Amino acid sequence: MASSVESSAPAREKYEPIIGLEVHVQLLTATKIFCSCSTRFGAPPNSNVCPVCLGLPGALPVLNRKAVEFATLAAMALNCEIRETSIFARKNYFYPDLPKGYQISQYDKPLAEHGFIEIETSGSRAGTPGVAPSKKIGITRVHMEEDAGKSLHEGFAGASDMTAIDLNRSGVPLIEIVSEPDIATADEAYEYLTRLKEIILYTGVSDCNMEEGSLRCDANVSVRPRGEKKFGTKTEVKNVNSFRFIREAIEYEIERQIGVIESGGKIHQETRLYNSVEGKTYGMRSKEQAHDYRYFPEPDLLPLVVDEKWRAKIRSTLPELPEARRKRMMTDYGITAGDAYTLTMTKFLADQFESAAKAAKNPKRVANLVQSELIGRLKAEGLEIEQSPITMKGLAAAADLVESGAISGKMLKDLFDLCFDRSKDFPEVYEEQGRPEQSRDTSALEKIIDEVITANPKQVEQYRAGKKTVAAFFVGQVMKQSKGQANPQMVNELVAKKLG
Repeated sequence: MASSVESSAPAREKYEPIIGLEVHVQLLTATKIFCSCSTRFGAPPNSNVCPVCLGLPGALPVLNRKAVEFATLAAMALNCEIRETSIFARKNYFYPDLPKGYQISQYDKPLAEHGFIEIETSGSRAGTPGVAPSKKIGITRVHMEEDAGKSLHEGFAGASDMTAIDLNRSGVPLIEIVSEPDIATADEAYEYLTRLKEIILYTGVSDCNMEEGSLRCDANVSVRPRGEKKFGTKTEVKNVNSFRFIREAIEYEIERQIGVIESGGKIHQETRLYNSVEGKTYGMRSKEQAHDYRYFPEPDLLPLVVDEKWRAKIRSTLPELPEARRKRMMTDYGITAGDAYTLTMTKFLADQFESAAKAAKNPKRVANLVQSELIGRLKAEGLEIEQSPITMKGLAAAADLVESGAISGKMLKDLFDLCFDRSKDFPEVYEEQGRPEQSRDTSALEKIIDEVITANPKQVEQYRAGKKTVAAFFVGQVMKQSKGQANPQMVNELVAKKLG
């Protein structure tokens, strides 16, 4: 990563970073939090609006019940304590895309508090699949609020130096998930966000689409001398649109702050933006304190009461979450931790795998085929698992044929290639190809083996001189001449017998 402000390695060792993340998640409700306007993304600008989300005088908010249920479900999945009575508050500030001049949010009495996420501390999950979580990152609070509109700076009506305002997003329901300052590295921040997104997706309360703005993250970063108890002055890095860039921005900001302090400068509390092309953060504005927002209770909304009966009803809809599911699948299907991690990356994939694993004779075979044959082809074609021409029912049928020895691995690969070429499921392609099977004709195989041995006297001499690994060469040649239809185990036995 390019950086014009770098601290030396010894200087870096003198300081410890303190990182906290604020994640905004749009809830997947059909209508906005305080009115009945659609939340559909991509509608023409300012078409999903009404007097309430436009902030017109006299318009009164009415709380969306489904938004409360989604927010509560997410908080439960994040191990939070749900507050029975929470209060909506007005957060006062001026911004062009905030038509009321305040945002309805929650302040000192949020919906939920005191949660946590467990993460791996060895870096990205991609590098250490299936390793048990080893650190808890605390969640201070989960609160509800309305989204603001969107400022469009790319120009409009032929003018490149003007800003337009689209208020379609104004009033879309959000939850803000605020972590404790427990994150010590940029890699831990990446891991926390990866796990958080995974959990939220499993609950179904949001699609977490960063490109559409339904998941956004601000990072609070400070550094302090190691052993110091008092926090350093923090900066907030806003509007970063990918987890990778968030990791880069945090790493740069740590280096920048250490460099400033080491050179005798002072860190100012401010909001900064990250330029991913340059790999640098830039100051945007001074950072407000909570009292600057002049919070006070929202007079047009009653306190929100989520009583025990309602909480129990919401909790009953909580799905099995990723980490628990991985552990259970390892026990139920005898698969490895790495297999379980890959197969639970999305709830849909996990559901599909389990339906196939239950239908197949050997669940481990299904797990192997999903990872070795299906996922790679999907990636190569740019397809999601939901778009796969091979269904999990088809995969289970293929796994059983391989398990029984009816088809070889080479035959399966060829059949899968045809499935993708023709956009057809495995059983259909298998029938079209005449239900091919591995050859078990001993006399035919012996004839092929004799031909291969005769054609390769040098390798025969090596084998008989003690280089037994050469047998693999003969097996490969026989499989090639049989076009992959010979039974590999039978070939191995016959080759060993013929070579003496």
